[in-house]
Order: sequence, then structure tokens, then C-alpha cells
Amino acid sequence: MPTPLITGKPLAFVDIETNGGSVSDGKITEIAIICYDGTTVSTFTSLINPESSVPAYIQQLTGISNDMLKNAPVFAEVAETIRQKLDGHIFVAHNVRFDYSFIKNAFKRLNIVFKAPLLCTVKLSRKLYPQYQRHGLDQLIQRHQLQISARHRAYDDAHAIMQFWQIIERTSTPEHLAKAVKNTMFSPSLPAHIDAEIIESIPNTFGVYLFYGENNLPIYIGKSNRLRQRILSHFSSDYALPKEMSISMQIKRIEHIVCAGEVDALLTESRLIKERMPTMNRQLRRNKSVFSWLLNESQPGLWIPSLVSGQDVELGVNPHLYGLYETANDARTALRKIIKEEKLCSQTLGLEKGKPGTPCFARQLKKCNGACVGVETHSEHSKRLVTAMAKQHIRPWPYKGISLLREGTVTHVIHQWCYLGTAHNQDELHTILQSGKGDFSRDTYRILLKHHHKLIPLDNHELCLN
Repeated sequence: MPTPLITGKPLAFVDIETNGGSVSDGKITEIAIICYDGTTVSTFTSLINPESSVPAYIQQLTGISNDMLKNAPVFAEVAETIRQKLDGHIFVAHNVRFDYSFIKNAFKRLNIVFKAPLLCTVKLSRKLYPQYQRHGLDQLIQRHQLQISARHRAYDDAHAIMQFWQIIERTSTPEHLAKAVKNTMFSPSLPAHIDAEIIESIPNTFGVYLFYGENNLPIYIGKSNRLRQRILSHFSSDYALPKEMSISMQIKRIEHIVCAGEVDALLTESRLIKERMPTMNRQLRRNKSVFSWLLNESQPGLWIPSLVSGQDVELGVNPHLYGLYETANDARTALRKIIKEEKLCSQTLGLEKGKPGTPCFARQLKKCNGACVGVETHSEHSKRLVTAMAKQHIRPWPYKGISLLREGTVTHVIHQWCYLGTAHNQDELHTILQSGKGDFSRDTYRILLKHHHKLIPLDNHELCLN
């Protein structure tokens, strides 16, 4: 009769190797399952043909070549065996969300729903050995002198975590181990290095959260009006979304900042992303260059676009600016798209060379309405251009000077769509007002434009925050 386990259920120690793809489209190349009921051990291991080529660097890491996989079974051929081996067992793995997610998605492709209770040995090691900073499998192998002959092969890695379990079974008191297992399994969707207590301490209010990875470097910064709920959502969907799985695998620490409201959260998020440059925030990362199209009336009724940078003109002041682009190439691509869709004339706009009165290239293809040859007047052509670009018009700053945007107990100071700072009291307000003009930012402009109805012009005679 098997020895009763502290978990109450038999354990299945699992490890997989993959072709290096993302969790949503990556494939398993090897699987090992070691079932343990306290006394007896049974093993299943198999190479799996991913039906695609494995990159050279993955072959080098695992030692599993494309030739080895050529005649291996595909997942569908071993799916039922895998399901039976895992049935009724606690699914145990190192960084369990990774292995579980790949197996869950492999079953999903066969229209099979797979679920299992999860136990992560990274979390378990952190609970039982808090004096150590690192809990990767290499550290566990060295720390506990686990026997392993082929690192990054599925059976050897699965056998290593089974050895780790047997060691903590022998060296921990039943009460201590039971508590650690219970705490670890209570929050199976949380990443290995994030404790449930950390999540519970985060309020469900407006704020910004910062995810840190190895070497205390920020990997992602986000904002929400329900902080705790949003943070948890990253981890509950990690098995299906590559970005969320990448966050779950890298995250080591969470910080949060409570904000006064939506604008405060948006501005704080934008500022921190530009300051900290997290690896997974691409859209809001710092870009000092801003380009726009300036429409000039070159002759009565004829408006011509010229490309300008934010350093050449006062964005938010000049009333004839259209579009905010990171690069000059982005700006040109956007204008070419408008010209093509509206059958405007590149020659009339000065973007294509040609003699006055001669048809442009697009006109010869019947893709221009004919401003170049007088079929359309300059005034009509310009009107269509302005109408087509209207959605990208940069709204001029509607006030003579500085405006305030109040949220709860804080006041944001804004001038010409530039964020100057946030004041919590009268002294901070005066300091911000004396600090000078801020830099124009695409992200800040869009945030403030959406909330412009909340702006209050500052009366120089009434600088009181009350």
C-alpha cells in the first residue's frame, strides 16, 4: 500500500522541451511524466514531432535534433496516454505555468479540455528556503546535490524535481511542508516569484503597477482603475497569450502607485515608461522626435503640406498642424495613404515633380481627380485635403496661459498641452509654475485632449488650490 502523501493526491512530476515558439503557437518536442504515490514510481517519456523545424539554438540547448524528431509521434498520437498518466494527479513542475500552458494548448488544438491541480517547485522552494535569493532548477540541483546527467532533457529535469520533493519530504516537518504546499497551491495562477500576500496588499483603485524582472529591471508598466484586478488578469490568461506568459516567466517583483484618478494614472504611466524604458512597453517608450504636417497657403486657395519636426514649430500653438508621427517616414506613409484614398494630386501638393498643366503620374492611371490639369480647382482640391486630414488636426491650445486639472487631492499643471507637473499643495504649485515650459509629447497630448473638458484656466490672481 502506498505511503500517504502530504498532498493527499499522487504527484506527476512533469517537464517538457519545446521548439522555442510562443505559448500560443509553440510545440512540444519532448515530454516526461514521473508519477509518484509515495512509494511506487511509474514513468512515461517520449519525443514528440512538432511538425515543424526546430531552430538551431534550441537544438544546441536541448540536444534534440530535427533528425531525432523526424520519426517521433505527433502529440495527437500520445495525447490519450498523457491524459491518463496525469489524470487524478497533482501536476508538479518547475515554473509550472510554462509546462502546464504548453500541454493545455496542445490538448486544446485537439478540442480536448485539460485541467489539473498545479504545484510549482519554484514557489515551494521559495516558501521552504526563503534565505536563498535564486530558486532556478540549476540552483536547486547545486544546492541539494540532485543527480542529473542531461540538463534540458525532459526526463532528467522531471527526475530532478522529484528528487527535490523527496528531499523536502525527508527534511521538513509534515506541518511545515503541508503549510507550504497549501500556500503554493492556493494561488496556482500566480507567477513563481509572486506571493498571494503581495497581491492581496494591492488596492483595487486607480493606479500604476510596475513589474520587475531579473536584476531589478522593469519589464512592464501598466495602469488601471482597478489595480489588483488588472494585475491578476495578466496571470490568469498567461497560458493563452504569449505576452502574458513572457511576463509570468520573467517577473520577480511588483510595485504599485496609487493615483488620484484616471488622468493621474495615465500621466504617471506615460512618465514612468519614458523614464524606466521597460522592455515590453513599446508603444509608449520615449521618442524625442515628433513630426507633423504643416499646411501653408502657397497661393490663394492652394494649401501645401510641408513636413516639420516638433523642434521647428510650436506643437499645440500653430493652428495648421496635422498628425503626430514618431518618424518622418511614418508621416510620409500616412500622407501617401490619404492621397491615394482621396485621389488627391501629389504634383499639385509639391510632392511630385511636373510641369504646370501636365498630368501627374496618378492622373495618367485615372487615380487623381485632376487638379494638375485644371479639372479640379486648387480651392476644391485643398478643401478635400483638409477634410481628409481633419481627424489628425492638432488642436491649438485653447487658453492664453496655464490651466489646471484637478483630481481628488492633486492638481495637474498644464500649458500648451505640455504636462508641467502635479501639485499636492500650494508650495508645490508655485514651484511647478516657476519651473518653465514642459516638452510636448504625443502621449500626453492624447491624454489631455480626451480630458480637456476638465481643464480650468489659471487665474494669476487666484493661485489657491482650494
